[in-house]
Amino acid sequence: MAKAKKIWMDGKFVNWNDANVHILTHTLHYGLAAFEGIRCYRCADGRSAIFRLPEHTERLFNSAKIGLMEIPFSVDTINRATADTMKMNGLKEGYIRPLVYLGYGSMGLFPKNNPVRVAIAAWKWGAYLGEEGLRNGIRVKVSSYARNHVNSGMSKAKLAGNYINSILAKKEVVASGFDEALLLDTEGYVSEASGENIFMVKDGVLKTTSLTSILNGITRDSVIRIAKDRGIEVREERFTRDELYTADEAFFTGTAAEITPIREIDLRTIGKGKPGPVTKEIQTVFFDIVKGKDKNYESWLWYI
Repeated sequence: MAKAKKIWMDGKFVNWNDANVHILTHTLHYGLAAFEGIRCYRCADGRSAIFRLPEHTERLFNSAKIGLMEIPFSVDTINRATADTMKMNGLKEGYIRPLVYLGYGSMGLFPKNNPVRVAIAAWKWGAYLGEEGLRNGIRVKVSSYARNHVNSGMSKAKLAGNYINSILAKKEVVASGFDEALLLDTEGYVSEASGENIFMVKDGVLKTTSLTSILNGITRDSVIRIAKDRGIEVREERFTRDELYTADEAFFTGTAAEITPIREIDLRTIGKGKPGPVTKEIQTVFFDIVKGKDKNYESWLWYI
């Protein structure tokens, strides 16, 4: 990955190569950490804007709350630090990673007095699933790993330990020649990908998984708003993978993946095997928004 110059750690900037933690940092051993993935885009007018920063910061605090971690900074401080991290590194666009974690202290599963620490890093990062995938769609396989049960993995929290499941699923399908994994929930219904939410289009209706077993994605929420504003019917409900096989179109959403079309699932061609009209319309509108071209969604941009 591309290095930047500085990382914000607990209220001050440190050099990239010096942003280290002790080997006995509690989170490194047991996986309790809250994090976010945020994108900053260079807009058409030359300015830079972070996409839906307040919503990302709110979710970070909610994830920490679910994980019983009290962030030792205010929401305003984290928002400012996120923007300052981009400016400090001279980045006009890029990916931002806030991380709330348990530091060095007691070991064992119960962190008695371990400090809650916060870091914010930023770096240049292109299309997560590839530029080719953004244009022409990707190949997907349903993983043998199920999405964590809602009473074990805390699906509404973006917690580090939850992603072990995603890593295993991703490794599994990539080893079989596919681009991304799709996970079913513990009852066998379509849940989400290793790091993305999923949408399907059938007969002009846009359908996405209900929030029961998935992370409430901010890009997902944006797509629902965009679709409704354009008169596209949106349904949030459960569906099965065989229903997905017969979709006219399908795509993933996420901060890293943005709007990535799906052209194949489990060796079944989706629609015509290329991005369909609904997918392309939403994708075009989304990129117009993040580039500051669509003033109807100006409130989603945090200019720096």
